Amino acid sequence: MLSGLVTALRTLTVLTVPGKDTATFSSSLFWFPVVGLLLGLFQAAIGYAGYAAGWNELAAALVVFGGIILTRGMHVDGLADLADGFWGGKSREAALRIMKDPNVGSFGAAALLGILLLKWIAVLKLVSLGAFGCIAAGVLLARWVQVLLASSLPYARSEGGTAHSFVNGAGWPHTLVTSIMTLFFLFTLLSFELYSFVVALVAALAAGLMIGMLSYRKIGGVTGDVLGAVSESTELFVWTACALYGIIRG
Repeated sequence: MLSGLVTALRTLTVLTVPGKDTATFSSSLFWFPVVGLLLGLFQAAIGYAGYAAGWNELAAALVVFGGIILTRGMHVDGLADLADGFWGGKSREAALRIMKDPNVGSFGAAALLGILLLKWIAVLKLVSLGAFGCIAAGVLLARWVQVLLASSLPYARSEGGTAHSFVNGAGWPHTLVTSIMTLFFLFTLLSFELYSFVVALVAALAAGLMIGMLSYRKIGGVTGDVLGAVSESTELFVWTACALYGIIRG
């Protein structure tokens, strides 16, 4: 069972952990919320360090770029590939071909710049509000939404690919177990505050629905790039929604 955690940590982070990978990679999806919680707590902690030093702008930058470093830039790379493929490819085949190209095009570059700037703005507001639980919640929910898409949509490439072993075999048990874990973690991170819980959850589901529908319409399913893109989008949606809620609440 712990082999699934080993695979999840090796897949989602830069950490080198001892142990053997799981024989069925989809079983590692059960551990995605745990890894998301660990990443979220670490990012919130380094953000708090900047906040404690009295430099909120640096704190927000540490959160955003800390996440990129901790994940080897895997998710932002997926976002860039998705932007290039979906907006540069006229057909399903063209989109998939472009997404496989390691070079970043103009759409991908614009997407990267845009999401990094918007994330920094949202996190800066959360830091100023002292809402570090919301920062961790965004990272947690991003990994949960990855499981939702992997469990509900088919793999888009007929020839297989990097994420095929994770998507193949994923289904409702993964959705059920990770949902229970995520909701418990989320409620705890947000100090059992119901409205914050609902705001963060709705924002995460909106991001997942948006990317999932767009991906299904464009390429008929998901790829590793899609899962990376939905992770980035979910963090942005959750952080922005929580920041707006904090402003409204006063």
